[in-house]
Amino acid sequence: MADLAGKTVIVTGGGRGLGRAMVFGLAEAGANVCAAAHIEDDLKSVDEEARDLRLPGQIIGQLADLRDARACQAVIDQTRDAFGSIYGLVNNAGLTFTYIAPGRYRRGYSKKFYELTDDIVQNVIDTNFVAADRMARLITPYLIAQGAGCIVNVTTMLKTMTKSTSSPYGPSKAALENASEIWVKDLEGTGVSVNILNPGGAADTPGFTTPEDRELSSEAVGGLVEAYKMKAPICWLMSEEASDVTGMRYDAGPWDETKDPGMEAKRIGSPLGLTLKPRDKL
Repeated sequence: MADLAGKTVIVTGGGRGLGRAMVFGLAEAGANVCAAAHIEDDLKSVDEEARDLRLPGQIIGQLADLRDARACQAVIDQTRDAFGSIYGLVNNAGLTFTYIAPGRYRRGYSKKFYELTDDIVQNVIDTNFVAADRMARLITPYLIAQGAGCIVNVTTMLKTMTKSTSSPYGPSKAALENASEIWVKDLEGTGVSVNILNPGGAADTPGFTTPEDRELSSEAVGGLVEAYKMKAPICWLMSEEASDVTGMRYDAGPWDETKDPGMEAKRIGSPLGLTLKPRDKL
C-alpha cells in the first residue's frame, strides 16, 4: 500500500459505506483524514474504531450537512486547523436509490421521473452535485497555492446515468462526471489533479432498509461490490506515484489489491467524461 504519511485528505460521506472504507484505508496508509458526515452516530462509531485500531494516520470527524455552504467551509477550516494543510478531497457523499425508492427490488417497482417529489429531486441534486462542486470550489485555491493536490469524485457507471428510473441519481452523477472533465481543463498546469473512482457496480453499503433488500439487490445486479475494494485505488490516487495522473476514471471492483497499483491503474483506467454518440451511431 502507498505511503501517505504527512498528507491530509477530506472524505465526504465518511461515516459509512464507501466513504468509511476510504477513510480507514487512507489512515492505514498513514494519511491524516477528516471524515465529514451528517449522522452523529456514524462519526462516533468511526472515532471508536479508529481509537481501537491505533492507525498510522489520525482520523477526525466533522458533523456537517454539506447542502449548507457554511458547513462545507467549516469542514475545510477544521481540517486545516487540525492538520495544517490539505492535499486531497474525496467527494463521496451522496444520496442513492435507497433514498429515492426504498425497497425498490423488494417491491418490484422503481419510480419514474414524473413520480418524484420536488424534495427528493432537490436533495439528491444538492447532495450529489452541488455539495461536491462547492467543496471543490472552496478547497481548490488552497491546493493551487501549494502547487499540489488531488480531487477524487465518486460518480457511477455511465450506463446507470441514463437507464430508466435512474432519475435524479443518474443526472446528478452525470453532472459531476461532466464537471470533472471541465475541472481537469481548468486546473491544467496547476499541479492539482482530478480523477474519478467508482465502485464499478452496485455497492454493499448500509443504505439498504432490510437484509432482504440487500439480497434482492445483489441478485438483480449479479453481486454487490464490497466497500473495502475502494481502499487500494484511493490510496494510490493520493500517492506521489499518481501525482501526475489526471482526467481518469477507475472502477474499484476489478482492482486487484495484491498487485502493483500502478499496473492495475493502467489496466483498469479510462479517460473520464461523458461520450456523446456520433450521428452515424444514432
